[in-house]
Amino acid sequence: MFNIFKKDKEPQNLKELVSELKKLDKNLSSLKERLDNLENQSRFFIQKVGMVRFNPFEGGGGDQSFSLAILDKHDNGFVVTNLYNNLSEQNRIYAKPIQKGKSSYSLSDEERKAIAEARKIKES
Repeated sequence: MFNIFKKDKEPQNLKELVSELKKLDKNLSSLKERLDNLENQSRFFIQKVGMVRFNPFEGGGGDQSFSLAILDKHDNGFVVTNLYNNLSEQNRIYAKPIQKGKSSYSLSDEERKAIAEARKIKES
């Protein structure tokens, strides 16, 4: 068994025991408050990520382009798309905001797939 008291000696009477239990209750309440705060804050942390690789240009290259969706618990975040053209060795990068799984900007099929992939991740 573990010792729940900070001191090496156990309480000698009921008054000391009640005092120690009050301290433990206060600590437990403080820990619960901190955990509740962390849970509330974590709703806005990155929790869902989805990525789709693809080749946007015919006639060469591989799946070096990608769309990456990064979302929080409420499906808010952004999607980044990198288009790589291996013939001209150029990159184009686009970022679009996402609110509740949707964007006010038009989305490519790959961006929609990346968002859908991210949204598959269930909260634990």
